[in-house]
Amino acid sequence: MDMHTTPLTDLNLEDLLPHRGRMLLIRDILEVDAEHAVTRSVVDESWPMVKGDCVHPLVLVELAAQTAGVCNGWGRIQSRGLDSNQMGWLVGIKKTEFLIDTLHVGNSVITRSENTYNFENLREVSCTMYLDETLIGRATLQLFQAK
Repeated sequence: MDMHTTPLTDLNLEDLLPHRGRMLLIRDILEVDAEHAVTRSVVDESWPMVKGDCVHPLVLVELAAQTAGVCNGWGRIQSRGLDSNQMGWLVGIKKTEFLIDTLHVGNSVITRSENTYNFENLREVSCTMYLDETLIGRATLQLFQAK
């Protein structure tokens, strides 16, 4: 397999994820390789499910999915190149745990995803979400990508 090496500095979020506009919730990529990613998101009033200055913690599932997408998008670019097909992943939620009742506009959330199982076009991903140093959620996702 021909491996390409594209530095993170040469990529933007749109290269890694199919999300656009208000559905692109990640603001910064802090770490990424073929097995894990760490991202930072800042709760914005344009996010889905925002009421007033609060958002339901269910949005953490989308942060987990997008962070997993950063990791798997990175792997796609490294193995197939920047111009390869950017087909999205179908995400199933195997397990979630929310440790907060709400997030507030302006909160900064750090999300870590790690591929714990990887076989062809199926992945299981373990994710943790933090507000500052405090764990606020966990999710186990199952990702499937049609070929």
